[in-house]
Amino acid sequence: MTAPPVKAVPRRPPRRGAGDTAARRVSAALWFCGPLAAMVAVWAVVVAVSDVPMRTFPQVTDVAGALGDMWSSGDLFRHLGASLRRMGIGIALALVTGLPFGIALGASSALSAFFSPLLRFSVSLAGIAWIPIATLWFGYGDRAVIFIVWNSMFFALTYNAMLGVRQIPTQLLRAARSMGTGRLRMFWEILLPGALPSIVTGLRVGLGYGWRGLVAAEIIAGSAGLGYALFQAQKYFHTDVIIASMVIIGVLWLLMDRLLLAPLERRTVERWGTTGARDS
Repeated sequence: MTAPPVKAVPRRPPRRGAGDTAARRVSAALWFCGPLAAMVAVWAVVVAVSDVPMRTFPQVTDVAGALGDMWSSGDLFRHLGASLRRMGIGIALALVTGLPFGIALGASSALSAFFSPLLRFSVSLAGIAWIPIATLWFGYGDRAVIFIVWNSMFFALTYNAMLGVRQIPTQLLRAARSMGTGRLRMFWEILLPGALPSIVTGLRVGLGYGWRGLVAAEIIAGSAGLGYALFQAQKYFHTDVIIASMVIIGVLWLLMDRLLLAPLERRTVERWGTTGARDS
């Protein structure tokens, strides 16, 4: 009498330990920082070989010295604090005004048909093009700069919120309406969560527009901030301070996008992303 065949037990894939996770993070960091390090190396070699005067283009060490001077004098924290404060207020205003408006447009075909041409028209003018009229309305200072940040972000947030609502499956909306869901509950429990992946993408894009608008507005209308520091350095031919300010602006945006916005977008899509779409 033969014994019954023994069934093979499927092996579970090995769990990734803390070492694997750390190695992947280090590898990702190297891939992220590698191009920047290569650019700095090329910069140092080209300036050294060509012997360009510092007034035309400074050496890496000159820029590092300018950063050290800005740090020790307190100018770095003063300008950085002013820019981040204006950016924070502009972001808050854009979220408070743009999200409800965009969700309303996505939920109402009549509103969408009426406002969509205006949105498309305004997108091409948002941000920097409004600086001259912002200075006429608000003068030179915080209010003009905050207005430009808000204006730069508002249309990207509104448009992406509208698209996000349109991607919510029609069956889900019909089921919520058939159960007598009120407007406020529909907004918080159906429309906002359903549109969240698109909203976060719009926030990431809008913040890029807002950051550029902030720097441009501070150059023209600011009395402090990273853009203002750029402009003041240009007036006195301090090229090392100009490049140092540009480095601060670029690195700050890279860190914000890499450490905050990209993970937020990825996690939001993983949790709230939907596979269906509304009927057009």
